[in-house]
Amino acid sequence: MNVLAQMNTAKHEQVVFVQDADARLRAIIAIHNTTLGPALGGTRMYPYATEEQALRDVLDLSRGMTFKAAAAGLDLGGGKAVIIGDPLKEKSGALLRAYGRFVNRLAGTFYTGEDVGTDVRDMEIVRTETRFVGGLSPEQGGGGDPSPITAYGVLEGMKACAAERWGHDSLEGRTVAVQGLGKVGWHLAELLQTAKATVVGSDVNGDRATQASQVLGIRTIDPDAIYDVAADIFAPCALGGAISANTVPRLKVAVVAGSANNQIASPSAARMLSERGILYAPDYVINAGGLMNVWVELHGYDAARALKLAGTINSNLRTVFSMARELKITTNEAADRIAEERLAQGARVQSGRSRGEVVDIQGTPAAVASAQF
Repeated sequence: MNVLAQMNTAKHEQVVFVQDADARLRAIIAIHNTTLGPALGGTRMYPYATEEQALRDVLDLSRGMTFKAAAAGLDLGGGKAVIIGDPLKEKSGALLRAYGRFVNRLAGTFYTGEDVGTDVRDMEIVRTETRFVGGLSPEQGGGGDPSPITAYGVLEGMKACAAERWGHDSLEGRTVAVQGLGKVGWHLAELLQTAKATVVGSDVNGDRATQASQVLGIRTIDPDAIYDVAADIFAPCALGGAISANTVPRLKVAVVAGSANNQIASPSAARMLSERGILYAPDYVINAGGLMNVWVELHGYDAARALKLAGTINSNLRTVFSMARELKITTNEAADRIAEERLAQGARVQSGRSRGEVVDIQGTPAAVASAQF
């Protein structure tokens, strides 16, 4: 496992492997880029089969966070953390506190929050060891679970997709196939029904799918069959890699727009989508609502401001689609260009700090910042 070679490929700045034998903690923290500000990214807990798999995931996810923050116009860099282990069996207060101590050692280079396998309560435990964490409960002055804001941003993104594909942004009468009925997928299904769309859902957790059918009143189907549903929009809201060379030929939709990170499994899959005339909403643009929510929280949480900021995902995507049409490139390429140009601008105006010195969220060097969140 050549870590430095893998870091060099995507230009990561720092990868930290941490462990605490007593707390049974094994984790990797990846900092991709801090040109625009300190790295922010969630902490995922997942039972990876190998360390190599965990490393690949954290490298991909942290790079995605850099582009997500840049495309969203936030003064943040990209990072991510993964804790290797089954959250249902191995998570403990001791493990989370030990992890928090390692986050604290990074002195504000990296801010974190919840992700797959972690929740608000976990972040509150991490918060006992470090201030560099968001996603806290309202009782703790935080924004709580960011999933509703993420789902709202995806809904706004779908409206932009509808305007691009069908000439108007209404989702009324449209059928949306939602893959994954977890925290974001569940909220998205609710919002889609409010928008008078028809939802067909699936989840690898059979109990969750049954609950969605009973509580939300939606039709649920076998997880693999979701790719074959005749719908207007396919919404990947589970783990990454859903759009692959094997699944694209099965899609019977006009739009792919969902909340999952790293939806495209390979460059060839992205080309296949384009060749089939399927409009793709780049994942890190449409799913930025959660990041925006935590960004607002780190400045003093205001729910109205978070919702308003998530609403800008609509216009952000319209800009992506406009560039893709004008330059005759894929929406992926357009989004990357927008993010890369903002990163380049940030590098050009970077002043008042040496390369590698990270500015705190409050605007002072992270290592000496005194403001508390």
